[in-house]
Amino acid sequence: MKREFIQIRCSIYEKKLLKKRAARAGISLSEYIRSTAFGKGVTERLTPEQLDYYKMLVQYKNNFVRIGNMFNKRDPKLAQEVMALAEKIRTHLQNFQK
Repeated sequence: MKREFIQIRCSIYEKKLLKKRAARAGISLSEYIRSTAFGKGVTERLTPEQLDYYKMLVQYKNNFVRIGNMFNKRDPKLAQEVMALAEKIRTHLQNFQK
């Protein structure tokens, strides 16, 4: 249980920036400051627009995998390139999740 109180001094702009970052992470200002002070990674939540882009990339990746599978017998080189593109998108999606 958190019972101790610490005051810090900062400019009004720093306070607004801290509040904005805490809000983007979906946590309180106190929790944000504690997390950053202890070196914990604070990740921001995705905006609805970013979430739409993520879903779109997932759909593109799935479509490219399907296309690669379809061309696998007819044109192996094209299938390889399509699969490489799908893998690249998958890598970006994994980085996006971090």
